[in-house]
Amino acid sequence: MVHLKSQREIERLRESADLVGRALAEVARHIDVGVTLNELDAVAEDFIRTHGAEPAFKGYQVGDNVFPNTLCTSVNEAVVHGIPSDYALQDGDLLSLDCGVKLNGYYGDSGYTFGVGSISKEDAALCRTTHEALWKGIEQAVEGNRVGDISHAVQTHCEASGYGVVRELVGHGIGQSLHEDPQVPNFGAPGEGRRLKQGLSMCIEPMINQGGPEVTTDPDGWTIRAADGRPSAHYEHMVVVHEGDAELLSTFDYIEDEIQPPYELDALKETPTR
Repeated sequence: MVHLKSQREIERLRESADLVGRALAEVARHIDVGVTLNELDAVAEDFIRTHGAEPAFKGYQVGDNVFPNTLCTSVNEAVVHGIPSDYALQDGDLLSLDCGVKLNGYYGDSGYTFGVGSISKEDAALCRTTHEALWKGIEQAVEGNRVGDISHAVQTHCEASGYGVVRELVGHGIGQSLHEDPQVPNFGAPGEGRRLKQGLSMCIEPMINQGGPEVTTDPDGWTIRAADGRPSAHYEHMVVVHEGDAELLSTFDYIEDEIQPPYELDALKETPTR
């Protein structure tokens, strides 16, 4: 069942989404070679609780599996849902962080892929295409369109560059529950799926592999990896459907005040020095 949000509810969601963006920016300040995933997780949890909210992922349960941490920390071939550990970041790693909060009864959820140190041109290109696909999907999140229009926009943009679109994982509605209807796949046909109506709030989140689309799940029951071991990227925004352009609730601005976006690195390297 889809719950269309009132303006009051949208403002609550915006507050939650804003806090997620600020939490990820605080974590971004600490991302460096040698820093462990557990250290980043502690930064995120402290920031969220200090600002009067709860980590949305910590204690989240699927079947018998309970997620133990605040952040999902997914490195290189890990697509999403990686559990923080004592792994120390290395130069050239791709680090995908997914963060959620619950503030005043409403959830916020956003994700971003970072480059650690100097990443390869190939990994920067993967980040760029995934980030572009996110915006291609958001452009389709308007009243009267269907979920399939979002899905098709993401899929065609990424597959045109030879990347694999993960099919086992999807975006989702969001509100007073972390995961609401509708599901928002990153593949599909235009004109198919649920019709989008004003007030529908959802997370659009391309999860794109540099190689094939196939994935595996670690024995921990959470960590999803590209089956061929090649890197993956993930960007996620919260939006609300309207008649015209979708209303963006989350922001990467706080993050990108702290770090150079990895999807811009290729362009920077190719710019002649004056």
